[in-house]
Amino acid sequence: MSHDLFEAAKAAMAKAYAPYSKFPVGAALRTEEGRVFAGANIEVAAFPEGWCAETTALSHYIMGGGGKITEIAVIAERMAKCSPCGGCRQRLAEFCQPETKVYLCDNSGVVETMTMGDMLPYGFQADILK
Repeated sequence: MSHDLFEAAKAAMAKAYAPYSKFPVGAALRTEEGRVFAGANIEVAAFPEGWCAETTALSHYIMGGGGKITEIAVIAERMAKCSPCGGCRQRLAEFCQPETKVYLCDNSGVVETMTMGDMLPYGFQADILK
């Protein structure tokens, strides 16, 4: 099941706008209902402003109605096992559970599988702000 999510992330990476870093990234997430939302990194001239692939995917997810995220795939053109940056780990944790699977990919497929809990064991939880 992770292969189609990898393919969605790879297709998104092909649409990245990364003229400054030359580091295209793609991400895709799947909800419990099976819906897939993908995104690519988008840079602007005021580098490092812009947004990450995971942020773009989350934007599509929110605009698409949300749901429980069960899996995430991340791929970078020039880096095997690209993981979400620190900021994106926190953004993803906001909408995921600790057991949500995260697939780190290279250009051929999934290289490593971990969970959000493994990736961000001490992330901020929204309930502490209430």
